[in-house]
Amino acid sequence: MDGRGDGDDHDHADQVGEGRRTDRVQTLPGARPWTVTVVCGASGVGKSRVAIPLAARYGVPLGEVDDIVTAVRVLTSAEDQPELHFWETYPDFGSWSPERIADLHFSSSTVLLPALRAVIADHIEFDAPVVLEGDYLLPELAIGFGDAVRAVVLEETDVDRIAANLGAREPDADHGFRAAVSLEVGARLAARAHDIGVPVVSPWPWLDGLDRVDTALFTAGEATHPG
Repeated sequence: MDGRGDGDDHDHADQVGEGRRTDRVQTLPGARPWTVTVVCGASGVGKSRVAIPLAARYGVPLGEVDDIVTAVRVLTSAEDQPELHFWETYPDFGSWSPERIADLHFSSSTVLLPALRAVIADHIEFDAPVVLEGDYLLPELAIGFGDAVRAVVLEETDVDRIAANLGAREPDADHGFRAAVSLEVGARLAARAHDIGVPVVSPWPWLDGLDRVDTALFTAGEATHPG
């Protein structure tokens, strides 16, 4: 489910692609030794609230992966990429269980893995640091790039707080069901992260959420295949 923005208004001037393969991205004192930061999390947990100041702290652009997903959907159809067009093909998905919708969400995320890995590889090849955030990012994206990529999963375990976050950006709707879906997606993301050594951090409380995410990323080891 598309969860663009997590309720935060911000300037999109420094998005992924702007200034790439140039000297516009400056290395700040104390810069992190990795190139690509991947901020994963379900819709409504506060990814943008963390990712935007994190990119500013690192002095790098913010890449919103939902924009990439939108572009891929335009260039594909339900016939050749059904997983990416579930929500258009089945408009009655609101009657499904959160678990079933989460299954479809992860099917879409898995289909997108090769495309997103190519984006990450491109940033590494051209030494173009970026913070990526979006609903369809999986912690497994950190595997296979050595220490050039670090990921974090933001997990909010309070369904009421997720609903409040969603309501902040769409105030005229009941977000209880969407929050239940996000709770399920978040729990699965956290389990996948634990399996491969990717840190899981609660974005709440907001006051120190950025610092806790930064510390988790800085102290994280290299992500590895489970088992």
